[in-house]
Amino acid sequence: MILKENMSNNEQEYRIIDGKKVPVMPAKATVTVKHKRTGAAYTSKAHFDEDVANPETDTTDDDFRQDVHIQVAEVVIKE
Repeated sequence: MILKENMSNNEQEYRIIDGKKVPVMPAKATVTVKHKRTGAAYTSKAHFDEDVANPETDTTDDDFRQDVHIQVAEVVIKE
């Protein structure tokens, strides 16, 4: 269940989890796929898999590196 509350023009979204009202925090995720040994960047995991399947390269599944950066809004805790 999703609930929305309007508090001083700032709308806050909540979800009910295990019977408790939990605020939903907006977040942005950025995924970077790279080759461990060379540092080459790929546009996606599928692009990396194509490199592994290419017999003209020595890229293996062990060369896979994926970094995930998650940025969330500032959290203010009221005491």
